Amino acid sequence: MVTIFYRRGGELVVSQSVAMLAKTILSDVLWIDLLAPDGAEKHSVDDFLGIEIQSRAKAEEIESSSRFSETEKALFANTNFLMPGPEDYTMEPVSFTFVGNCMTSLRDVPLRSFTELQRRIVAMPQSYPSGYSVFASIMDQRVDLDADMIELMTKEISQYSKRVNQQEDINEDFLLDINQLQENTMIVRENIVDKQRLLSNLMKSDKYPPELRSRFGVILQDITSLINHTDFSFERLEYLQETVVGLINLDQNNIMKIFTLVSVLLMPPTLVASFYGMNVPLPFMDKPWSWAALLLMMFALVGAIFVVFKRKKML
Repeated sequence: MVTIFYRRGGELVVSQSVAMLAKTILSDVLWIDLLAPDGAEKHSVDDFLGIEIQSRAKAEEIESSSRFSETEKALFANTNFLMPGPEDYTMEPVSFTFVGNCMTSLRDVPLRSFTELQRRIVAMPQSYPSGYSVFASIMDQRVDLDADMIELMTKEISQYSKRVNQQEDINEDFLLDINQLQENTMIVRENIVDKQRLLSNLMKSDKYPPELRSRFGVILQDITSLINHTDFSFERLEYLQETVVGLINLDQNNIMKIFTLVSVLLMPPTLVASFYGMNVPLPFMDKPWSWAALLLMMFALVGAIFVVFKRKKML
C-alpha cells in the first residue's frame, strides 16, 4: 500500500496510486509512505526518486553506517518503532529516505504515529513545508508515545513496589514478572537511544534544514530526559529484585529454622525412647508408672531445650 502527499496548484493532494508519480515532479511531493508495498510499488518509487530505497534487512542492521548514511543525492535513516504487546514489546524497523525535500518511509506494519500524522497533514498542510518537517513530527510523536510507555512502566513498578512492602504474593513468579519488566525497560531504552543517535547524525548533515535545528534540539532534550528516567526505573527494578530475593531467602531460612528446631527438640525424647526401648533390664521398668515417668521426662527435656533457645533469642 502506498500513500502519497503532494502539492498541486498550491493545494495538498493525497493519492494511493503510484501512477500519479509519472504526472508530477519531485519538488511537489511531500511524503511517500510505503506500507508493506509489493515489488511493483517499490520499483515505481525507486524509479521516481532515482535511487533504491533500503530493504528491511538493511534497516534491521545495527551498524552506524546502516542506521544512517548519506550520499550526494539522498539521506538514508533507519530506526525502530516499539509495538507494545500484552507482556513484552516488539521493535518494528522503519526506513526513511530523503531526496530533496521529499521524504519516503518504508514499513511493514501499521503505526499509530503515522496514521495520526497523516490526518494532521490533511487538516493543516501549511504546517508541513517539507519532508523534514514531517519527519520531525513523526519523531516528536514517537517520543511522546515512548514517554507514555515509560509512564505506564513506572506505574507498574510502583504497584510491584507496593506489593513488596505489603509482602503480598512474594514468590518465584513475582520475581519472573520483575525480570520481564526489566527486559521491557531495556528494550525501551535501546529504542530511545537509537532515535537519539539517528537525530544527532541527521543534524550533522549539510542537507539538514537549519530552521528545524531548534525543534530537533527540543526532541533530543526530551530523549535525554527519557533515557535518565529509564535508567532510574532499571535501578529501581534491580532494587526490587534484590529485595524480593532477600525476602524469599528469609522465608526459606525461617522454614529451615523451624525444621532445625523441631529436630533439636525431638532429639532428647528420641534418645530416651531409644534407650528404654532396648530389650534389656533397665531401672523402673518393672514399675506400673514407668511409662508415665518416661513421658514426663520427655516433655521436661523438650521444655528445657525450648526455654534455653528462647533465652538465647534463637527463636
